[in-house]
Amino acid sequence: MTTPSNGDTVTIDYVLKRGDGQEIGNTSQVGPQTVQLGAGQIFPAIEEALTGMKVGDSQTVSIDSDNAFGPRREELVIDIPRANLPADPAPQPGMAMQAQTPDGQPMTLYILEVGEEQVKADGNHPLAGEDVTFDLTLRDIKQAA
Repeated sequence: MTTPSNGDTVTIDYVLKRGDGQEIGNTSQVGPQTVQLGAGQIFPAIEEALTGMKVGDSQTVSIDSDNAFGPRREELVIDIPRANLPADPAPQPGMAMQAQTPDGQPMTLYILEVGEEQVKADGNHPLAGEDVTFDLTLRDIKQAA
């Protein structure tokens, strides 16, 4: 049987868990995911695991925080004057909003706290600083031409 290699497109199912085993996402919610190996669409550790799998195989891949969503960076927790935010919708804890970095790159901020004058927002990925585990199942391989 064939195993995928760089440039091939694979379809996978996965269950994503925090390091403590808590399930936080899976493809049963969003459907199987299709990615091209070598295109930087998924974590390198997952690509490496997939290159040794055959259709129908399953494997668990653990990824430390530095190689998953990165370390948590406290400098990305910022206070924003409420006057700088749109009034509608009103900012709420847990809400995500789009912003730009000083060099114009898009960035997602997650609202942590809403005060009278300031909103505290976090530019870290919600899983930054956490080890994660993916339970993978390879569903299909389309070999590169």
